[in-house]
Amino acid sequence: MYSQSVPTGLQIQSQTPLAPLTTFGIGGAARYFAVAHTETEVSEAVAWAEDRSLSLFVLGGGSNLLVRDEGFDGLVLKIGVLGVETCGDGCFEVGAGEIWDEFVERVTRQEMAGVECLAGIPGSVGGTPVQNVGAYGQEVAETIEWVRAFDRKSRGWVRLDKAACRFRYRQSLFNSDEPERYIVTRVRFQLRPGGRPNLRYADLQLRLGDRQGLTLAKVASVVREIRREKGMLLVEGDSDCRSAGSFFKNPVVGLDRLEAIAAAAGVTPGMVPGWPAGVGLIKIPAAWLLERAGFVKGFGSGPARISSRHTLALTNQGGATCADIERLQGQIVDGVRERFGITLEREPVLLG
Repeated sequence: MYSQSVPTGLQIQSQTPLAPLTTFGIGGAARYFAVAHTETEVSEAVAWAEDRSLSLFVLGGGSNLLVRDEGFDGLVLKIGVLGVETCGDGCFEVGAGEIWDEFVERVTRQEMAGVECLAGIPGSVGGTPVQNVGAYGQEVAETIEWVRAFDRKSRGWVRLDKAACRFRYRQSLFNSDEPERYIVTRVRFQLRPGGRPNLRYADLQLRLGDRQGLTLAKVASVVREIRREKGMLLVEGDSDCRSAGSFFKNPVVGLDRLEAIAAAAGVTPGMVPGWPAGVGLIKIPAAWLLERAGFVKGFGSGPARISSRHTLALTNQGGATCADIERLQGQIVDGVRERFGITLEREPVLLG
């Protein structure tokens, strides 16, 4: 691996291993790699790649990413723009390179409500609007006021308000409508000073019990405990943590399909779990489908397996390759489709 400088001082490295930069710990090297600490360096890196007709991939915390074994034949740009600015009345402007969970810990201790149920989610702040991350009854879109980004199409900087971001379940303008067009560098959050915690999720309600004097920091702490028990919190030395979190999206289907799904599972329609997802639609837990199709915790052989603690997490138990994960993914998708007629979608980004 060697590095070369561009006029702005941005360091471009060659043949940089990507596996250590992901929570999966899988994948080959990037032909070129750079860290942008400023917005100027972001635009310069884009120009550097375009001048050489190279593909460009923007890397955040590497928590929702599966890198192919052959690596990436282009420039991987890691966003390292930092800074947390308090704007008053629950408003924060945060650099995309900040660690998400550190931001959550900071604001919950200040009794700022809105992201307490998103504690323990790995990755960077800049990745949260891209995926519209959500957990335990909360989505980050609920608190985002605007996103600042570099528009690769117009080659200029834009500020996109919540409506322009087109948020919906695990999707946004950035990863679905116009993927690769925008590079997020800063996010403005509007939280609720002294607001009540979000306790819509049943598992969370059971854990908290007596809610007298309940603080946002306590809710965040309990969320981290739940995530750790499920292997969804990054813990050194825990092989169940070498994953990309939930590997499959919860599918949305028509209510008219409930009877057939229930019959395939051997239950009554009223026993099929789910949440309303629009007129005539229901969102069914992917984990429930996996388990009833025979893909239970610990399923698999070799280094790629379903987590022993969370059905939706495919894990690298040590030495797994991208090909190993993809084989397991294909086996699961085929099995669920055969049983229920539902095709599961992968949640992590596949690079290479």
